[in-house]
Amino acid sequence: MSVPDGPAASGPAGLGPAVRRPGAAEGVPVPPVTWLYVPGDRPERFDKAVASGADVVIIDLEDAVAPAKKDEARRNAVAYLRAQHGRPARWPRLHVRVNDPATARGRDDLAAVGPFADGVRLPKVESTAVLDAVTGAPAYALLESAAGILAAREIAAHPSVAGVALGEQDLAAELAVTDEQAMNQLRLQVVLAAAAAGLPPVPMSVYPDVKDEVGLADSCRAGRAIGLFGRTAIHPRQIPVIRRAFRPAEEEVARAAEIVAAAERAEQAGVGAVALPDGRFVDAPIVVRARRTVTLAARLADPPDPAEPPANPPDRAERSESPSDPAYHRSGPPPDVTT
Repeated sequence: MSVPDGPAASGPAGLGPAVRRPGAAEGVPVPPVTWLYVPGDRPERFDKAVASGADVVIIDLEDAVAPAKKDEARRNAVAYLRAQHGRPARWPRLHVRVNDPATARGRDDLAAVGPFADGVRLPKVESTAVLDAVTGAPAYALLESAAGILAAREIAAHPSVAGVALGEQDLAAELAVTDEQAMNQLRLQVVLAAAAAGLPPVPMSVYPDVKDEVGLADSCRAGRAIGLFGRTAIHPRQIPVIRRAFRPAEEEVARAAEIVAAAERAEQAGVGAVALPDGRFVDAPIVVRARRTVTLAARLADPPDPAEPPANPPDRAERSESPSDPAYHRSGPPPDVTT
């Protein structure tokens, strides 16, 4: 699997720097909106997941796979990734959630899939110690414990880390938290850590009730309001709901387009100040956000084309966003991935 065209790759296996991210065109970074898990022991579902319209497909070697089938799941993942390796970059990106990298199985997973995956998702990260040994694909750290939350800033700042996310089921169980406001406090700590490290926005954890589309949409809007962006899914039917929930409203897009037009006029006139028709001035961060809104609205306006390549992602210094992928529903294997 190849990375998008751009600066020369410097990471292992030609995958480029560990901090490269999927993004949007013309220097306007728009991170993935939808991330879909598929069990690693069900290879017949891999193509269905790829065709689902998700921005990222995550082959799961961890919680979705019974212990007796984990070796088989790893072989399935490697075979599928090798079959994709060398093809032009395209949506969706292929990630693998490995087993705990502090264990021998997790380290073997990393060694096997790292040279071929677009990203590896590391469960149960509690410190930077396990990150120092990560090579190959960019790493996405899942924070699933009190220790992980307390170390979020250091983990997010590690050079191997391409994104961070919450494992909310394990975290809530450890802390015996049942209040949504309390969970929001924990989420905000990770949102802040990701933003401070220049990482993409933190995606929301999975919504386990695949039949409750209204609840999923409401939950997505609530997450977006506190700085989360995008969401992991356990069934393809959740993908269009998540896309709609994170699509900017028409009035939001109209306002953003007005700001972008004003910025272009100011640039053409050779002036630094951006004035809106009503006389108000906006500064550079507002213009960047407006351009991102316009780009996101265009991207989510129609069903995604899995063959469409993602544009060059920004380097770490250029990033100003945050959410990525939270960990996965722990109460059992995911529903069937079907189209």
